[in-house]
Amino acid sequence: MAVKGLGQPDQKYNGSGLKVGIVHARWNRQVIDALVKGAIDKMVRLGVKEEDIFVETVPGSFELPYGAKKLSEKHQFDVVIPIGVLIKGSTMHFEYISDATTQALMRLQDSINIPVIFGLLTCLTEEQALARAGLDEAKSMHNHGEDWGAAAVEMASKF
Repeated sequence: MAVKGLGQPDQKYNGSGLKVGIVHARWNRQVIDALVKGAIDKMVRLGVKEEDIFVETVPGSFELPYGAKKLSEKHQFDVVIPIGVLIKGSTMHFEYISDATTQALMRLQDSINIPVIFGLLTCLTEEQALARAGLDEAKSMHNHGEDWGAAAVEMASKF
């Protein structure tokens, strides 16, 4: 199980002047809130001003691609971070939503011509989701939202 995260890039990126859109699902709100906070905190530490981070919500992860597209049409962002959490249940719903959302987010980058950071946790259990949001200290995992914030600043600064 990978627990270390993104790691440090060879070069430090400066997020000053970047405009970032975050669209997050409302399902699994405890985990989502921690991931969003982790992404924002990391971007602020990398120089992005809080007033340049726009946050919007959608009902669930399936709605993330459309929400990210519409939000990016309203604002001129340098990067967008859709954030969602899918937890496997007893039906095939998880597989369908995971695959459809992943594919749509990948295509979205070409459509809006800015980086779209893959902020979708696909977990087998609620415990895994809590650990990946940094909410389960016993598992000593970090908050993946921080990785997404760092990736956003790197991608927006680099390209």
